[in-house]
Amino acid sequence: MNEQPVPPVHRPFESAGTADAPVVTAPDGAAVRPLLVLDGLGSLAVFELAPGQVTHAVSHATVQELWQVTAGSGELWRRQDCREETLRLAPGTAASIPLGTAFQFRADPDTDGPLRITAVTMPPWPGTDTEARPEQGPWRATVR
Repeated sequence: MNEQPVPPVHRPFESAGTADAPVVTAPDGAAVRPLLVLDGLGSLAVFELAPGQVTHAVSHATVQELWQVTAGSGELWRRQDCREETLRLAPGTAASIPLGTAFQFRADPDTDGPLRITAVTMPPWPGTDTEARPEQGPWRATVR
């Protein structure tokens, strides 16, 4: 049997600029600028926290994320079963948020600008009210 090669699926090119993206509030209270989506595969967004802000602790029901800090500084707390850690965030730091991981992050209070994180969500953020589940984190949230 001769199998014919499967042609690649061509998707339209997309581009986005952070400055042009709308600002929405993530379930944890961070400001988020959604940028791009590849249907069924992943989405890209930029999260920001003003100096001194602390998000609500959450976990995700169906998605996982990869983060890279591009500006500012702060801390990321994450817990998975018996494992728990607090990671220092600074430009260039990358971190994973595996499925079901409880996490919370905060921006240092004495910085010139916001903590800015570029994140890939896999699969794409579903936009449902049940995706982000409240968790108990180490810090008191300061955002809505």
